[in-house]
Formats: sequence, C-alpha cells, structure tokens
Amino acid sequence: MAEVRLEADAKAVGAGGMPLVGKHESLWQDGFRRLLRNRAAVMGGTIIILLILAAVFAPLIAIKPFALQVLTDQNKMPEWLLSVFPDAKPYTKVSNDYPLGADNLGRDLFSRIIYGSRVSLTVAFIGPLISLIIGVIYGSISGYFGGRVDNIMMRIVDILYAFPSLLFIILMMAFFRSTISDVQPGTLAYTFGKMDESMGGMLFIFIGIGLTAWETMARLTRGQVLAVREKEFVEAAHTIGATNWRIMFKHILPNIVGPLIVAETLAIPGYISTEAFLSFIGLGVTPPTPSWGSMISDGARTIRTYPNQTLFPALALAITMFSFNFLGDGLRDALDPRLRGTQ
Repeated sequence: MAEVRLEADAKAVGAGGMPLVGKHESLWQDGFRRLLRNRAAVMGGTIIILLILAAVFAPLIAIKPFALQVLTDQNKMPEWLLSVFPDAKPYTKVSNDYPLGADNLGRDLFSRIIYGSRVSLTVAFIGPLISLIIGVIYGSISGYFGGRVDNIMMRIVDILYAFPSLLFIILMMAFFRSTISDVQPGTLAYTFGKMDESMGGMLFIFIGIGLTAWETMARLTRGQVLAVREKEFVEAAHTIGATNWRIMFKHILPNIVGPLIVAETLAIPGYISTEAFLSFIGLGVTPPTPSWGSMISDGARTIRTYPNQTLFPALALAITMFSFNFLGDGLRDALDPRLRGTQ
C-alpha cells in the first residue's frame, strides 16, 4: 500500500516538485479569463457599462429636460470652461447652472449628451442584432447546402455589395422623410411614419442599417460554415440520421459563433458613425431628440466662438467608438482558439 501511495504522489508532482492540477476549461471560460487580462478591453467594457447605466438612468442623471429651452441662457458657459476657452469671454455670459454650457437655444449640453447616449447605444445593439439574425441565417443556408443554392445566394450578395450602403440609406431616408407628410391616414406608409415619429426618427435608421449591414455577416458565416461542415462531428451527425436543420443550428452554428460575435463587435463603431453622420446632415433623429451627430452639426456653426458645443459631443462619440474597438480587439484575441491555454 505504501508503494501505491508513493507512486500516486509521484504522478501528482511535476518537474521541479510543482503539483500538477488538471484544469478542464471550455473555450468560453478560457477566453473570458484572457479577456480580463487585457487592460484595454476591460477599460473599454467598463466604459460601455457606464454608458449603458447613463442611458438607462438618464432622467436621474440629467439636471434638466433635454428639450427645455431657456432663450435667455443662450450660449452660456460655466467659469471653468471660460478659463479653458478664454477667447469666448467677450461673446458669452457666465452661468454655473450648466456644467458644460448651454447651446444656441438655451438647452443644457450635459443633459443632451446623456440622453444622446441612448440613440448611439440603441444603434450599437440593434444594428448587430439585425445583422446577426439575417446574415447568420442567410450565410448558414448558403454555405451548408452549397452548389447552385450557394452560387445564387452569393450572387445576390454581390449585387447588393455593388451599391454603396451609405448612399442607399441616405436615399431611403430622404425619400421617406420627404413623402411621409403626403400619405393618407390608414396606409402602410402612414403607419411607418407614425412609428418613426414615436421613436424619435430612429425607425428608418434601423431599417437602413438592417438592409445593408448583413451582407458582410452573411459572407463571413458562409466561410465559417464551409470550413466546419466537413468535420468529423458533422459526418457523425449525418450518420445517426440528424436533419440538415438540426446539424446546421445544433452542431455547426455553436462552433462558429465566436468569430461572428467578434466581427459584429468590431463593426459596432461603424453603425454608430453611420447614425452620427445621418444626424449630422439632418437625416437622422428628428428634433428635439438629442443625437451626438446633430449636436456636433449644430455646434459646428459656432465652433470658433463656442467650441464647447462641438467638443463635448465629439468627445462622447469618440470615447464610445474607441471603447467598442478596444472591447472588440480584446474579444478577438481572447476567443482565438490558437491562443487557448496561453497567458
């Protein structure tokens, strides 16, 4: 018995007398552990969480209603901002009631930036969701069945790629916004117009992003499916009589979802910038709904005199986009199976 114990103890000790501990981590557990060691990704994720909390609790954080206009407080700035921008002193009045100043209509910039985070974050999550739902289903069917089905479906994607996505969204927004006032009540166009109005002008932004964002995801999904469908576990599922749909969504999709999530996380800044650009040119959210893009546009007219009206919305937009980029880069490194088990 003593010899058996000594042999067991010897097996439990590795080189240099270090104990061998068998860890059985899944790819997701290992990826999450390595993600937490990426300081840039953790910082980006923390900022995103803070932005989400600010958007959810905006009525509690904002010091004034975002649409409240006090015309006598136009372009006012607090004392600390006048020390940062001394050139604005001859043109503005001092008021510490506005932490970041007031815009040209006397609205609180801080409150509008807080509420503007709702627009950008909504686009940041709705855009990838639409892209994943349409692109993953489309790309999975194309890649799995292959042959003529794959050829026809990918040619459709190529045709859609040939038309500039941003130009398509601009034309669609301009068409609906210009004709929505002429439609008769009770029609489908009238219903869409009322829905867009109730959502602050965001419905058509979602539709535009949804119609153009899924092509890249469909191509990526197709490539992943083509790489996985010939694996042994897929052949084993065929052998036991599993249906095509069960194999596709039960066996193939869980093995390719990691790269798809990473790709969509990296694409989020593009969705945010699209919404900001549309709002900047006046085709985004409808006033008085605050958007960082429209705030930058309004402040750009007086940027030399009141730079705070452009600077702070631009900083909020830049920080948000950098945060999603950092998080996406961290997820890409953490979920790379080639780095599994490394420090």
